[in-house]
Amino acid sequence: MSLFRLVSPLEMSCPKAVPNKIRSKRERGREGDGRDTLGTEGPTMLRAVDIVLSVLLAASLSCRSVLGGYGVSLFAAQTSPPDPCYDEHGNPRRCIPDFVNSAFGKEVKVSSTCGKVPSRYCVVTSAEKGDERTRNCHTCDASDPKKYHPPAYLTDLNNPHNLTCWQSDNFLQYPQNATLTLSLGKKFEVTYVSLQFCSPRPESMVIYKSMDYGKTWVPFQFYSTQCRKMYNKPNRAVITKQNEQEAVCTDSHTDITLDGRPSAHDFDNSPVLQDWVTATDIKVIFSRLHTFGDENEDDSELARDSYFYAVSDLQVGGRCKCNGHASRCVKDRDGSLVCECKHNTAGPECDRCKPFHYDRPWQRATAREANECVGKSIYLPPSTFLHPGAVTMACNCNLHARRCRFNMELYKLSGRKSGGVCLNCRHNTAGRHCHYCKEGYYRDLSKPISHRKACKVEIPVAPPTTPSSSTEEPSAVQVHILKADKAGEWWKFTVNIISVYKQGESRIRRGDQFLWVRAKDVACKCPKIKPGKKYLLLGNDEDSPRPERSSGRQRQPGYPVEGHVGAQAQEVPAAREERQVQEAIGGKRRRAYRRGRGIQEKADIKKM
Repeated sequence: MSLFRLVSPLEMSCPKAVPNKIRSKRERGREGDGRDTLGTEGPTMLRAVDIVLSVLLAASLSCRSVLGGYGVSLFAAQTSPPDPCYDEHGNPRRCIPDFVNSAFGKEVKVSSTCGKVPSRYCVVTSAEKGDERTRNCHTCDASDPKKYHPPAYLTDLNNPHNLTCWQSDNFLQYPQNATLTLSLGKKFEVTYVSLQFCSPRPESMVIYKSMDYGKTWVPFQFYSTQCRKMYNKPNRAVITKQNEQEAVCTDSHTDITLDGRPSAHDFDNSPVLQDWVTATDIKVIFSRLHTFGDENEDDSELARDSYFYAVSDLQVGGRCKCNGHASRCVKDRDGSLVCECKHNTAGPECDRCKPFHYDRPWQRATAREANECVGKSIYLPPSTFLHPGAVTMACNCNLHARRCRFNMELYKLSGRKSGGVCLNCRHNTAGRHCHYCKEGYYRDLSKPISHRKACKVEIPVAPPTTPSSSTEEPSAVQVHILKADKAGEWWKFTVNIISVYKQGESRIRRGDQFLWVRAKDVACKCPKIKPGKKYLLLGNDEDSPRPERSSGRQRQPGYPVEGHVGAQAQEVPAAREERQVQEAIGGKRRRAYRRGRGIQEKADIKKM
């Protein structure tokens, strides 16, 4: 048996890492049991090629423990903690699934299989010195299980006493080819692709990978004795930072290591190589048969029946891609293979933060940092509707939101501390953290902001008990109270009219005016008016008593406000909200917050 082998960095540094299945095939003998298998006459009649495609993952992960140290094999027997994703103190740490043959038992789609029409194939014996090679011919027949070589034999459990092989039709010579396509079912980080042949190894072949379940394909590795002619690739090209994500072509399968990519020893910090080893599907294309020139012999038909592709085993060694946030893969309700995510992550590959844990960006776990997705820890006092104590809440939404998202700009502005933005605040709250009451509601200071009844509805002013006989159009203006002076039974407020939303019968102009309110209404806070605040003034003044009506004096300039009949004055909600925000954010950022708050909130929503 002639064995050709490509040594991977994994095997060079950790020999026991290669599954025993590969080594046993090299050493085992075979005994026939009546089934027509290739080369049953003896091991000298079998030509096997064990091609191992090393894909650099081993350079960073092969001999590094889950904790990130060196010198402990990932495949060595060791006692695992109850949850490998956390240490004995409950702190998160990087964890990775077991190394497996991800091809085992899976269906392989092939472009050609012998036996659909019964056909002859011949096995060439190895020639001794001075002797001619001989051919022993057999029949491939799909109707006879003992003489059939289906693609299921590529990924079945190989029995050392009964080696089974998939076999193509005879003499599929270039430009014809034979193709094997394997779907892994999810993303894997592939360490090697192993092919064990029952026929002479191909003269040229290429391995492709897909990261999107077979929609697109990229070359993974080329093999050919004529790299330039077959694939327009140089033989054994030098790998640099600029091309380390590209497939190379080699002219030999013997003791050639592919551990030459510059970022191999810094895999955790190399997104290029992390993508390079990622695959959902593997495709192998046998491009050109190795005929050794004897298709030109006199009996060309017999010679051509001796050349075909036959593979006893296809292996894809690797791990479920979980980005360091899961220690195993399981099947979900749909039967699909997914990572069992930890560290508050979610997704088939643990490639995003789970809901409510967007306070910092998702990152892949490394040997030094688990990069757990986090929310905010807040303290719930006994008066809250939930159990009191410290609770980790996503995005610090004060228990008022069910969803949040991450905003990188806010994360950077916070000094890389918090980037969560709450969505659809409930319980009449508003703001990035649902931290103040929305318009039309006021804060109940007897309850914490995390309480569902922290915001109460504003009590509207009761309408007049007797209908007004006035036909005058009501007015609506926004005023800024400048000062207040007592004038007998009245208070005279000097106001600045900021905006006129609706004109009444008497035309109202912007600028400084006087506002008259009865002293008894001011005393009972009907309405509550404070200098320096802004108010919305609604109503008309036809039925409102004026200072001159009660005192008999000359008509006084300005606008009267009567607490129960004429107009209504309400503090502008925006001003109240602004005061709450200013108290929350502190001195330095007040001006910047006022200027950018509205724009930022709207922009954040649009980006969703």
